[in-house]
Amino acid sequence: MARELTPCEVAERSIIKKYRKTLWNPFIAAVKRYELIAPGDKIAVCISGGKDSVLLAKLMQELQHHTDQPFELVFMVMDPGYAPENRQLLEENAAKLEIPVTIFNSDIFDVTVQVDKNPCYLCARMRRGFLYAKAQELGCNKIALGHHFSDVVETTLMALLYGAQIQAMPPKLHSKNFPGMELIRPLYCVHEDAVIAWKNYNQLRFLQCACRFTEARDAAEDGVGHSKRQEMKFLLREMKKTNPNVEKSIFAAIHGVQLDTMVGVKFRGREYSFLDYYDQ
Repeated sequence: MARELTPCEVAERSIIKKYRKTLWNPFIAAVKRYELIAPGDKIAVCISGGKDSVLLAKLMQELQHHTDQPFELVFMVMDPGYAPENRQLLEENAAKLEIPVTIFNSDIFDVTVQVDKNPCYLCARMRRGFLYAKAQELGCNKIALGHHFSDVVETTLMALLYGAQIQAMPPKLHSKNFPGMELIRPLYCVHEDAVIAWKNYNQLRFLQCACRFTEARDAAEDGVGHSKRQEMKFLLREMKKTNPNVEKSIFAAIHGVQLDTMVGVKFRGREYSFLDYYDQ
C-alpha cells in the first residue's frame, strides 16, 4: 500500500509535475536568462507570508535539490508588527510546507500607521532596508523577493500612468546602500494566475498585506479596492478582453526599448536629452 503524501510533499510534487509548465519552467527560465544564481551564493529568500514569497521559497528549495551548482539558502521572515493570528498563520504555513524560517521583529507598522501620505511606499522602503541589513548580518550576498511577471507588468503601467516615467522592475539589482548585496526576482517570468492555481490546488491560505491600509481592498466586492496597483489589475483585466496578449506585449516592450525614439533618458540620477545632440 502506497504511503500517503504529506501536505509538503503534495505541494512540492505539484510544482514539478502538475504545474511544471506554468511554475517550474518559467522559474528556471528566469534564473538562467537573467543569471540570477551563481555557485557559492548565499541567498536570503524573503518571506512575507503571502502566496508569492512562500511559493518562491518552495521553488528555491527544489532548485537547490536538483542543481549541480550548489548554493546556500536562508529563509528570512520579518515581522513588521503582524497581529498574533497573522503571525500564527505564517508560522503554521512554514511548518506545513517544511520551510525552516528565521523570524525577526521590527516596528514598521507602528511607524507607517502614523503617516498619511504614501504609507505603502514608506513601508516597502523600510522593509527593504531591514531585509538587506539582516541578510548581510547573516552572511548572505543576495536577497530574493517574490515579485512575479504580473507585478512587473503592473509596475511598468503604473509608473507610466501615475509616475510619468517609462520605468520597469528589473530582475536583479545591485544595492547602492549595502555594498556587495544584490536583489534578485526569480519569479520574474511566472504569472500570478499560476501562483493562485497552485495555492488553490493545495488548499493553502496565506496572508495578504495584513495591515489596515488593505482593508478596503479585501472588503471590495470586485476584488480590486482602491490602491493604484489594484487599479492596474482591473485595467489589465479589461484590456485583455479585446487583447489577450496585452501583458506579454508590455513585458516584451521593457526588453526592447528603442532609445533613439526617446526624447530623454535618466541614467544614474542624471538626465540626458537627445534633443541636445540633435540641435548640434
